[in-house]
Amino acid sequence: MKYQVTLLAFLILGLISCQNKSNAQAPEAVKKSFQAKYPGENDPDWHQDANGSWEANFKIDGEKYRADYNSDGSWIETENSLKKKNLPEAVLRTIKEKFGNEDFVEAERVDHHSKGIFYDIEFKQKGKNLDIEMREDGTILN
Repeated sequence: MKYQVTLLAFLILGLISCQNKSNAQAPEAVKKSFQAKYPGENDPDWHQDANGSWEANFKIDGEKYRADYNSDGSWIETENSLKKKNLPEAVLRTIKEKFGNEDFVEAERVDHHSKGIFYDIEFKQKGKNLDIEMREDGTILN
């Protein structure tokens, strides 16, 4: 019995340590950078991902967004989910022409610090899903 209690305690401790960090622990530089980029957003939900980047989840006009930052406060990217029907025509055309047989999973509009604006389209595949990045004109980036 003592062994089972010890094992259970370690399991619970392990699960707790794997959770994302809460917003109270986001570095001040990250919070200031977020406020500079999104001045009207005062209550984002902060989490730290497995890579150490800070993620701010928030809404603008009812739409969900996620902004990613390095620990020094430098902005990485901002994503927001889109329905397939809301993708640009050229992106939809490229999906139909090149990926017509693939099962669409999700799409995001991404504003990236070095790549600029692009659309991240995910298709279901056996094993790992296929992620395709496209410009607004339908040009495939990867």
